[in-house]
Amino acid sequence: MTKKIAYTGMFTALAFVFSYIESLLPINIGIAGVKLGLANLVVIVALYLTSVKAACILSLVRIVLTGFTFGNPASMIYSLAGGTLSLGVMVLAKKFKFFSVTGVSVLGGVFHNIGQILVAIVVVETASLLYYLPILILSGTVAGVLIGILASVIIKHLEKAFAISE
Repeated sequence: MTKKIAYTGMFTALAFVFSYIESLLPINIGIAGVKLGLANLVVIVALYLTSVKAACILSLVRIVLTGFTFGNPASMIYSLAGGTLSLGVMVLAKKFKFFSVTGVSVLGGVFHNIGQILVAIVVVETASLLYYLPILILSGTVAGVLIGILASVIIKHLEKAFAISE
């Protein structure tokens, strides 16, 4: 139990640091909200190496910490919506074992953007924001592939360490 708490804390700190690093990266393709999702790398690794509960705690704590530190209440709402929908879809996809780690990551990236667009539609009170969805799905897919490939490599390397330590 103590090791699980320690791993969850370590993953949360790492995701927080990755969120900070990502906030410094000048990725600007002219569309608000398009990011690589470095913190999601940690969430996916935690989902595969710890438990669903640990991944949920990690995701929630990271979003709240990042929101208070680098964002504002509005950014926190968007992140919570995207993160919650993304994690829920990733948990289901992983459970069905049909998708690879990269496939789970792609679904996470796409559904994160869908969650944020749905909140934006409610906040702005216009469905015309759906026009951004194809671009956000494309960016979520590209980011999901990159993060998924990296997560696969990390999981393979860490599985041995987790098997020894548990």
